Amino acid sequence: MQGAGPDPRRFGSGRCDAPVTEAAVGAPAARLSSFLDDLEWRGILHATTPGLTERLASGRPIRGYIGFDPSGASLHIGHLIPIFGLLRLQAHGGSPVAVVGGGTGMIGDPSGKSTERNLLDVPTLEHNVAGIRAQLERFLDFSPGPTQATLVNNLDWLGKLSLIDYLRDVGKHFTVPYMLAKDSVQQRLERGLSFTEFSYMTLQAFDFATLYREHGVELQMGGADQWGNITAGLELIRRTSGAADDEHPAHGIAYKLLLSPSGTKFGKSEAGESIWLDAGRTSPYAFYQHWLNTDDRDVGTYLRWFTMFPHDEIEALDAAVAARPEAREAQRRLAFDVTARVHGEDEARRAVSDSQAAFKGAASLSLEDLESMRSNVPHFLVATDALASALGTAIGSNAYGSNGEARRAMQGGGFYVNDERITDPSASLPPPLFDRFWVVRKGKKDVRLVERAD
Repeated sequence: MQGAGPDPRRFGSGRCDAPVTEAAVGAPAARLSSFLDDLEWRGILHATTPGLTERLASGRPIRGYIGFDPSGASLHIGHLIPIFGLLRLQAHGGSPVAVVGGGTGMIGDPSGKSTERNLLDVPTLEHNVAGIRAQLERFLDFSPGPTQATLVNNLDWLGKLSLIDYLRDVGKHFTVPYMLAKDSVQQRLERGLSFTEFSYMTLQAFDFATLYREHGVELQMGGADQWGNITAGLELIRRTSGAADDEHPAHGIAYKLLLSPSGTKFGKSEAGESIWLDAGRTSPYAFYQHWLNTDDRDVGTYLRWFTMFPHDEIEALDAAVAARPEAREAQRRLAFDVTARVHGEDEARRAVSDSQAAFKGAASLSLEDLESMRSNVPHFLVATDALASALGTAIGSNAYGSNGEARRAMQGGGFYVNDERITDPSASLPPPLFDRFWVVRKGKKDVRLVERAD
């Protein structure tokens, strides 16, 4: 079934409804030969396998895949790295294949993990796969065409694999020394690594070999920590493809691991929480705010990794950061573009509007502003007795986790209600806006809306 697309009744199809005006997905003018150059310019490329440059320069269509771990029903912004890997391949004329690991997800990849994770049952995995599929459809074009995206679940073939078939057709091609030499294994040996996880690389290799054989997939992409799994797949393909005259029948690309120049871990909020693509877990407002608050040292990197903006536009935004950092033009462009891709243009515009309202003077807020903020900005209904003091309001709005933490923040001058700094925990609140609202701010960036509950 080489080149076959997904059955729409099974996999679904859809397009991102965000305004993808820069380097439109699947643009006919895109050239595969410029794919690696683009990744290199953006600072994303870590490694490639021999022969890939020549293969891309041949002009022949190519299909490439990236795997997604279905350990949850939503992806988070850390997954934007592989998502944009597929998006860029499609924009340069390749056909992206997203592999959801319904089978390998029942085992667990030891790469980058310090402990073995809990195994998931089939109903949970099916629920998670459905959620991930819907999110991927916001980025990739699944409609019929030469660069059509495809989504598959590796449980479809791994679930049919018997132990005898696995040992005979896969296991015999991997020596124990070869597997022990992989970094993902070495880093876990002293802490303990079960045979279940030890076997993961051979199953991912079987994925690549199956996709190569049945779907014409010649390229696997992934983070630098996946390089061992990628090369294991190439080894299996070389041994089983029958293409003895082809030294490089398949290929691999590894992306750099994204490390923030400012020293923070990418993909987490300042509080260490994941930023999810699911609006029910991270609101569009909070999602937008996360990108808007990007450090000046990071914004150029993020523009390269997480937008399809052309090179000259990114360089112009770099210059704007250097010349007028207080304007935060680059951050605003980044935040709007990523939010529009994930949540749609309407939600992105609303996030901009609510963000502007949240940080302008409380006295200038209209009732319409507050009503809009209620469903997007963190909103808390607080009982009247708790509103009798600043401390009760701080705790009732979940601004702080304890009375002691709230008192210290107030005494340090970092707590505001309706733009009034409150340093005395027992102080009364300023008058409510429209008889029932208070805008609570902790520090410079954390804004929440408090409403009288009764």
